Amino acid sequence: MRKLKFDISGMTCAACQAHVQKAASSVPGVSNVNVNLLRNTMELELDEAKANPQVICAAIKKAGYGARVQGEKPQENDTAQTEIDNIKSRLLPSFILLLPLAYLGLWGLFKGPLPYFLNPVADNGRYAMVNVLVQLMLCTAIHFINRSFFINGLKRLFKGSPNMDTLVAMGSGAGYIYGIAAIFRLALAFAAPERNWDAIMHLAMNVYLDSSGMIVVLVTFGKWLEARAKRRTSDAISKLMQLAPDTASVMRDNKEMEIPASEVVVGDVVLLRQGTRIPVDGLIMEGTSWIDQSAITGESLPVEKTKGDQVISATLNGPGFLIVKALHVGKDTTFSKIIALVEEAANSKAPISKLADQVAAVFVPAVLAIAAVAAVTWLCLGLGFPFALERAIAVLVISCPCALGLATPVAIMVGTGRAAEMGVLFKNAEALELLHKVDVILLDKTGTLTQGQPTLTDLLPAENVSKDELLSLAAAIEYGSKHPLARAVWNYANKAKIDIPDSFDFQSTVGSGVSALIDEKRHYLGNKRMLETLNLLDRHWMATAEKLANEGKTPLFLAVEGRVLGILAAADMPKPGAKEAIQHIHALGVETHILTGDNQFTANAIAKQLGVVVVKAELLPQDKEAYLRNLQSKGHIVAMVGDGINDAPALARADVGIAIGAGTDIAMEAADVVLAGNELNSVAEALELSRATLRNIKMNLFWAFFYNVCGIPIAAGVLYKAGILLKPALGAAAMSASSFCVVSNALRLRLFHRKKQKETTMAKEVKQIVSIEGMMCQHCVKHAKDALAKLPGVTSVEVFLENKNAVLVSQEGISQDSIKQAIEDAGYTVTEIK
Repeated sequence: MRKLKFDISGMTCAACQAHVQKAASSVPGVSNVNVNLLRNTMELELDEAKANPQVICAAIKKAGYGARVQGEKPQENDTAQTEIDNIKSRLLPSFILLLPLAYLGLWGLFKGPLPYFLNPVADNGRYAMVNVLVQLMLCTAIHFINRSFFINGLKRLFKGSPNMDTLVAMGSGAGYIYGIAAIFRLALAFAAPERNWDAIMHLAMNVYLDSSGMIVVLVTFGKWLEARAKRRTSDAISKLMQLAPDTASVMRDNKEMEIPASEVVVGDVVLLRQGTRIPVDGLIMEGTSWIDQSAITGESLPVEKTKGDQVISATLNGPGFLIVKALHVGKDTTFSKIIALVEEAANSKAPISKLADQVAAVFVPAVLAIAAVAAVTWLCLGLGFPFALERAIAVLVISCPCALGLATPVAIMVGTGRAAEMGVLFKNAEALELLHKVDVILLDKTGTLTQGQPTLTDLLPAENVSKDELLSLAAAIEYGSKHPLARAVWNYANKAKIDIPDSFDFQSTVGSGVSALIDEKRHYLGNKRMLETLNLLDRHWMATAEKLANEGKTPLFLAVEGRVLGILAAADMPKPGAKEAIQHIHALGVETHILTGDNQFTANAIAKQLGVVVVKAELLPQDKEAYLRNLQSKGHIVAMVGDGINDAPALARADVGIAIGAGTDIAMEAADVVLAGNELNSVAEALELSRATLRNIKMNLFWAFFYNVCGIPIAAGVLYKAGILLKPALGAAAMSASSFCVVSNALRLRLFHRKKQKETTMAKEVKQIVSIEGMMCQHCVKHAKDALAKLPGVTSVEVFLENKNAVLVSQEGISQDSIKQAIEDAGYTVTEIK
C-alpha cells in the first residue's frame, strides 16, 4: 500500500468533500481516504497492483472536481491566498452594483429621495417599468460577475452531487426568474386597454431582484471573510516554513561559496556566521556558540553548543562562528520531518468529525427537499406563489453545509499548528483528540524523568581525608575510563576546579571497578565486590553504602594500601522541572505511573522525589507493554511517555504514545506524539492543548448544527403565525456569518497558553535546629548563615554563637544531608539536627 497526497480543486463546502471522498473510495485498491476541505487536499492509501493515481484523478474529475498528485517535497499551500484574491476581484464591483439595486428594491420601505424617472409611484406609476428594468440590469451584472456560483452549482446538480453553490444558485436564480416573470406581468399590465395602477405599483414593488442580487453578494462577502480566516489557520505551518534558510555557505574545493540550501549534500562543510539560520542537521567541527532552538524545541533560552555537539536545521546561530559537517539535508532534516508531521496531522481527520461528515453527505439533497416541501405547503395553504417562492428561497440560502464541514478541520489545523510552535508534534488528528481522554500516563524513568546520565551527589571522606583530596584521587583514577560514572566524577571535578594528580597503569576489572597508580601507590575505585577482593569490608562503610543505595544512589568506594579513603555516590538525577510537570499532570486529574528496567531502590527514590505513587521496576520491554495492556483491559485510556528502544512496544500499544524528542528514532517512529524538546512539562501542555482543541471542536459542531436546525425551519416559515418571517437576503447574511464564526472561533486556539498551576494548598513552614561545632567568632556565624541561606526553600536563618546552633525556617523542610553538606562546605561540623 502506497500513501498518496492529492491537491483537489473545485470544493466549496462539506457536500463537495463528501462527494470527493465517495468518488475516490469507489476506485478499487483505495482505502483510508481523507479529504480536507480546509486545505483542498486528499490523502489515501493505494494498492498499486489494482489501480494507479491517474485512475483516482479521473474518478474525481468525473464527479466534477479537479485532482492532481502532490510532489514529495512539502511546499507552502497558497490555494487560500489565490481564493482570497479571486473573491476580492469579484466583491468590489458586486458591492458597487448592489448599493443602487438594494436602494431601488427597498425604496418602498423608506421612501427616500429618487430621480423622477426612477420613481415607481411618480405620475401614477408611469415610470415603474424604468425602475424595474434598471434593477434587472444591475442584478444581471451582479450575477454575471459571480457566475461561478451558477456554473459550478448547476454542474454539480446535473452530476448528482449538489453542493452549497447549488443552493445559492437555485435560491438566487429562483428569485431572478421570478423577477423576470414579474416584469413580464408588469409589461402586460401596461399594455392592457385599461391600466390598473394599483396592480402596476404592487408588481413594481415586489420583483425580488434586490433579494436575488443581495444573496449572491452577501454569500461572496461571507466567502471572502471565511477565506481570510482559513488563510490564517495555516499561518503556523507558513511561519515554520519561513524559518528554513534559502541559501547556505559551504566550503568546496577549498573555497567558500553560497549555494541554494536545497543543493547542500551530506558531508558538506557548512559555515555558520552570527545570526544565520542553520540549513542542515549537522555536527560541529569547530567553534562555540549559543543556538536559539525555540522554533523547533520550544526552549525559551539559547543552548550552548561546541565541538562535537549536533545542531538542528532551521535553528538560529548566536554570537559564535561555527563550522558544521552536514549529516542530514533536504527532506531528511529534523525541520523537514517536523513540517511533514504538522501537515500530516492537519490533513488528517479526528474521529469526532465522522458525525458531521455523515450529515454533510446528505445535507444538500435534504435542504432541496425541505425547500420544495415548504413551497408546496404554503401554496396548498393558499398564501400564493410569491410567498411560497420566498420561503423556498430563504430555506435554500440560509442552509450552511460549510459550517459543518469546517467545524473540525479548522480546529485541528490551528491546534496542531499551535502545538508545533510549542514543540509538541502530533502525527495525526486522532492522537490530538484521544489525548484529552487519557486518565493514566506511564512514564519511563531514564532519559524521560531523569537526565539519562549520572551526576555526583555525595562525597563522604574518611577521617583525616578532605573532600577535595577524595575527589581529586577519584578523578585521577577515572582518567582512563569511559564509563558514565567516570564522566560524572570528571564533570564534578572540573566544576570544582581542583588539581588532579597524574595517574599511571590504568586497569579495569569488569563488575568490580578500576584502579591506577598515583604517587607509586595503587588506588582502587569500585563497588562492594572490589572491597571483598581487597578484604576491606567494614560494617561502618557497608551501612553508609546501603543508606546511599536506598536513596537510589550508586556508591563508589575509594581505597589504597589496605585502607578505605571514603565513598563517592552518583545518581541519575531528575530533570529540572520534572517535579513541577508531574504536579501539573496530577492537577489535570491524570494518574502517573513509573515503569523502568532499573532496580527497585533507584526507582523508589526517583518516585519519592517527584511525587509519583505507583512504581514498577526491573521491567523488560515486554513487561512494560503487558502492564499497559492490563490497564487498558480495565477501561483506562493510557498514554506512554518514553525515549528508548525498550519503550517502543509500550509506545506502540498505548492509546497515545509520546516520545521525548531527544530519544531514539525507533521510539519516535512508534509514538503518536513527539516532543521536539527534552522537557517533561510539554506532556502537560499537550494534554491541555488537546482538551482546548476538543472543546473548540465541540463548540463549533454544536453551533453549526444548532444554526441549521433552528435556521432552516424559521426560513421555511414555521413561525409565520407568530409574525416572524425571514427574508432571503437576511438568510444569506446569516449563512455567511455562520461559516465565518466557526473559523474565527477555531482561530482562538492560536492564543492558547499553558495555564499556570494553581496552588491548592499553602506550603507548610518547617523549623529545624542545627547544632554546629567549630564556630569561634562572628565571622564563623556569618559564614554558617550564608551557607544555610543559599539552600533552596529557606525563608529565614538565625545563627547563635553562644548556643553553637542555627534556627532554620523553610517551606516543607530541608533534607539533613543538604544541611550537613552546606555546613561542611563552609568548614564546620553538624552534630545534630532537630
